[in-house]
Amino acid sequence: MKRYINFIVLFACVFANAQNIDDVLRYGTENLQGSARFQGMGGAFGALGGDLSALNINPAGSAVFNNSLFTVSGTSYSRDNQAGYFNRSNGTVTNDLDINQVGGAMVFKTVDPNANWKKLSLAINYDVVQNLNDRMYISGNSNQGIDNYFLNFAQGVPFGSILLQDGELLENAYLDIGASQGYADQQAFLGYYGGVIDPVNTDATNTAYVRTSEYNTVNQEFSRSSSGYNGKFTMNIASQYRDNLYLGASLNFHNVLFDRVDNFYEDGYDAASPVQFTSFGNYLHTEGTGFSFSLGAIAKLNEFVRIGGSYQSPTWYRLTDDTSQRIDSDLADQDINFINFQVVNLFDSYTIKTPEKLTGSIAVIFGKNGLLSLDYGFQDMSKAELRPSNDASFAIANNQIANELTGVSSVRVGGEYRIEQFSLRGGYRFEQSPYANRNTIGDLNGFSMGIGYSFGGSRLDLAFNRTYRDFNTRLFDTGLPTPALVKNQNTNVTLGYTLNF
Repeated sequence: MKRYINFIVLFACVFANAQNIDDVLRYGTENLQGSARFQGMGGAFGALGGDLSALNINPAGSAVFNNSLFTVSGTSYSRDNQAGYFNRSNGTVTNDLDINQVGGAMVFKTVDPNANWKKLSLAINYDVVQNLNDRMYISGNSNQGIDNYFLNFAQGVPFGSILLQDGELLENAYLDIGASQGYADQQAFLGYYGGVIDPVNTDATNTAYVRTSEYNTVNQEFSRSSSGYNGKFTMNIASQYRDNLYLGASLNFHNVLFDRVDNFYEDGYDAASPVQFTSFGNYLHTEGTGFSFSLGAIAKLNEFVRIGGSYQSPTWYRLTDDTSQRIDSDLADQDINFINFQVVNLFDSYTIKTPEKLTGSIAVIFGKNGLLSLDYGFQDMSKAELRPSNDASFAIANNQIANELTGVSSVRVGGEYRIEQFSLRGGYRFEQSPYANRNTIGDLNGFSMGIGYSFGGSRLDLAFNRTYRDFNTRLFDTGLPTPALVKNQNTNVTLGYTLNF
């Protein structure tokens, strides 16, 4: 099948892909991933170091290594979404398996016992900081039909501007209207030729539209399937100064790949309605790269207590999107199937700047018996920004981000207790909602546990990590205002192997 492609002007990009809060939160936060030991202790490693995934918190952590090492970790992911919508509830579980962490460090110790700089560490590490594979299914009996989505875009659009020209193919008109007139006109075109809306009259200057269906309530089904990842490759250098201070810095290179398919189906109209079903699908593909850096320090106050502090810079993402749509109904144009996921809208690349993050940490070391660790982080999500910021539509989105998002405090607590070759671990994690209303996305709570066994020159670790969070998810950005309440539970089981040399 021929693949049709066209470019849509930048301002349409905001409406088409919700390139605002959704993207900022998708790429601006990091889940608890990493090595098995890191996850088993809830990621509370800011004052500890000694683990490759700890570089995500404090880059000074690699200077704590006493020897060179290599670590690899694999994780079994399970996502459980329980969605409630108009008094109906549905559950969806997604499972997958992946190598989520691999890296190594080389440690060079000074041979001069009087030298101030005792050690130099060079490390590289790759972490999947966000696994984006997910599915959800939502259904319910609603009084808000899909016609409202198209009517919200169509009202005010001249009817003559969305009509096919002589000899013009439906799919070409869809792309051309999007490119030359914008996303709102393109959706009005799609709603009209999809049989969902009609003009009040057929005069070319008409700007008022009505729905073609008749109903009091309708049955709706919505499924969303997402796949992809946000990976981070870290290049780190750290050093130990005398016996009590560790300093480090990292350069981080991000790689993003994301696909999302939404399928919507609606029926249950009145028996006399000329429309008895409507289906509507949307596809989004995003890929790009990002860059950030981090600085950190760890200090030994005495034999038992360590403190740490780190700065994680903003991450600058350069992303590119393409989108596709499809629609059908009883009154749809006979050629409507030529508008499908092979007919692609391409957009200019854009930049997301996610906010910087500060982390303060403290740890208590009980000799060789165990430890307790606490991290506190703060990130002001209202400072996220879409660029170019002087673009009118991005300015609107940035104003929405500034007004609706807020500062996020996070707390991680972890502990480890050693019994000969065995290490028992546990952790707790809390993260505030990034929304000022604390409702659109709820607070995150999570716990973890793990066990490790040391073979002397190597170590095997196993961790169990689970988080809980509620979301209010709207099926579409406009027209259907009632959200579904999604109760999300993420469970990771991670196995890791570390080789010392």
